Amino acid sequence: MSTVINRAEAVRPPQVITVNSVSKRFTVRKDTSLKERMVTLGRAGRQHRQDFWALNDVSFDIRAGTTIGLIGHNGSGKSTLLKVLGGIVQPTSGTVEQRGRIAALLELGAGFHPDLSGRENVFLNGSVLGLSHDEIAAQFDAIQEFAGIGDFIDTQVKFYSSGMYVRLAFAIAVHTDPDILLVDEVLAVGDEQFQQKCLDRIKEFQSEGRTIIIVSHALDQIASLCDRVVVMNHGSMVYDGLPATAIERFRELLVENGVGQAHTEESSRGVAIESVDVHDASGVPVSEIEAGTEIRLRIRVCAVRPLEKWALGFSIDTAGGQMAVASNTDLLAVELPELVDEQTVDVVVSTDAFSPGEYVVNANVAGLSDSTSHSLTGAASFTIAGAAPTVGPVAADIRIA
Repeated sequence: MSTVINRAEAVRPPQVITVNSVSKRFTVRKDTSLKERMVTLGRAGRQHRQDFWALNDVSFDIRAGTTIGLIGHNGSGKSTLLKVLGGIVQPTSGTVEQRGRIAALLELGAGFHPDLSGRENVFLNGSVLGLSHDEIAAQFDAIQEFAGIGDFIDTQVKFYSSGMYVRLAFAIAVHTDPDILLVDEVLAVGDEQFQQKCLDRIKEFQSEGRTIIIVSHALDQIASLCDRVVVMNHGSMVYDGLPATAIERFRELLVENGVGQAHTEESSRGVAIESVDVHDASGVPVSEIEAGTEIRLRIRVCAVRPLEKWALGFSIDTAGGQMAVASNTDLLAVELPELVDEQTVDVVVSTDAFSPGEYVVNANVAGLSDSTSHSLTGAASFTIAGAAPTVGPVAADIRIA
């Protein structure tokens, strides 16, 4: 199995962000006035301070060309995580490694000087993002046209409306030729026409193979734009996988948090994908298969404790990182039996619509009756041989072994 994993890693796009056991602590003071702080100086002052962990031991990798969604309730840590990814906030512990130029839209008007005009802020913000004066000047007309704020470009930005802030900030970010674009809920401020313009530009970035990380409460946008979603809950990552399953998990958390029953300490610890093997239709392990035939993904799952209700998902990516097919038991209306100790699930996929080339298999599992999940990326790989098939629907049939 180790040989298969190494081969899968070789054909997948490179990692552009690696998050290793990141935690972030903020200190919240209970004494609000200067007089109170003077009185509580020293040892007594510790009683008036409280540590708040916005992030708690978060780890995951992001590969080039993927679009990642970060969702969670208010205060779950998703915006803090985005700032850590962008290098704006340093973690208390753990490390974040990045490759490539990052453009961030994290807060309304962040990086703008209120007393400078829009034109001056374009050059200021562009220089912060690593562009030279000549590079910004070459892009200025395109930035101004995309922002669509007209003569207000020469007005001090402190007189801008929130929509004008967003228009100019987004226009600057997308014209700095970023390798990684970070977007935090700012699109909710713009009007419908501008939001559509931004979504079109994001889709253009996707087609160019750029990496995008989006924080949003608009779950329909997350489902349509993202090929992978991370769910945050009280500073911990509780799910990392397919958008449909992630959104369902998030809605469960909203119900749990609404009645105070969330158990974040159990997240991602009670279940795991043990292995994924690729077989032909007769059940023989294979690494290469003819186009137009069926493949059987044999996914082995184990649980630390019994799970009454659970869901299994999978995706198959091309060597370039583009998703070829993805589904899960929820979407396919397949009800899995109670998971006790270990279970093997066969996913039968038709390759009628697959072009010849290398493919990589990912799998994830989530408890629906328990707060637990696990995902395994690059778990297996296979090659489609033969002439390019006629494009048709990709079918998936979940069968219990």
